[in-house]
Amino acid sequence: MESRYEGQPTSVELAIANEIRDFNIWFHDIMDFAPGCRFSFKVKEVLCHYRSKFQDIAIFDTEQLGKVLVLDNIIMTTEFDEFAYHEMIVHVPLLTHKNPKKVLIIGGGDGGTAREVLKHPEVEECIVCELDEEVVKACRKYMPSLAYSFDDPKVKLYFEDGAKFVKRYKDYFDVIIVDSTDPMGPGIVLFQKEFYQDMFYCLSSEGIVVSQLESIYLHLKIIRSVLSFSREIYPIVSYYTTNVPTYPSGMIGFGFLSKKYRPEEFDVKRAEGLKDLKYYTPKIHNKAFCLPRFCEYLVEKG
Repeated sequence: MESRYEGQPTSVELAIANEIRDFNIWFHDIMDFAPGCRFSFKVKEVLCHYRSKFQDIAIFDTEQLGKVLVLDNIIMTTEFDEFAYHEMIVHVPLLTHKNPKKVLIIGGGDGGTAREVLKHPEVEECIVCELDEEVVKACRKYMPSLAYSFDDPKVKLYFEDGAKFVKRYKDYFDVIIVDSTDPMGPGIVLFQKEFYQDMFYCLSSEGIVVSQLESIYLHLKIIRSVLSFSREIYPIVSYYTTNVPTYPSGMIGFGFLSKKYRPEEFDVKRAEGLKDLKYYTPKIHNKAFCLPRFCEYLVEKG
C-alpha cells in the first residue's frame, strides 16, 4: 500500500514520539473511488495511531481542519466541517417524523450523530450500535466535541455488528440512522438488500431510515443499486445531499426511506426551534432533495 505520509520522518511511530514537530508531515487520503485524485492536509501532531481488531485508527491534529479521524487511511470526520454531515443525517429524518422517541444509530462511533439526536427533546432513547469499541475510546479521548454525547443517559452503546443487531428488534425504532463507512471491508453488508429489509421490520409503523449513501459524482452505481432494491421494500424512497469539503467531491448523500412520512412534510416549527446549529435550516431541508440534471433521472427513476 502506498504510504499516506509525506516528508521526514515517514514513520508514524516517530511522529507519535512528537518528532513530527520538527518536520513537514502531510497525510494523503488517496481515493480508491476516484483514481488519480487525493485529498491532503498538513499534520501538526499524530494524537493516536494503532490497529484495532477491525481497522487502522488514527486521529491527527491539523493546522486548518482541527482534529481529524481517519479509519483505514480514509477521512471519516474533521472538526472543521463535521457539522454539515451530522446535522443533515440527523435533523432531516427527526424533523420529518412526527414523534421520534426511539432512535437507533448504526455506526456513529465518533459521537457526532448522537450529539445531534440529543438536540431533539422528543427523543427518549438513543441506541448507538458501533462495531469497533476502539473508535469510541479514541474519540472520547481526542475528539470530545463530538464524543461527549456518549455520556448522556439517553444514549446506550452497543459494540457489535449493526446488521445482526437490527434482527433482534421488531416494530421498535422510530428512526434508524446508518452512519456507516464506505462499502468495503466490514461496511459492505450495510449496503445490501437483506440489511435494508431487516431495518424495515425493525422500524415502527411510521418509521424512517436515513443512510449514508456516498457521492453522486463518484458512486452513482452504488446509489442506484441501493435505491433500486429499497423501492421494493419501502413505500417512500428519496435521496438528498450535503456539502462537506473534506469528503471526495466535496459532497455526500443520504438515502431517505420511509414507511409513511415524506421529507417535504417536516415540522418547520420544530426545525426553527433547534439550537446550536451551523448548517441545517428549513430552507436547506427542502433544497437538499433537489438533484442536478446529470443524476436526477438515474437516482429518482433507477
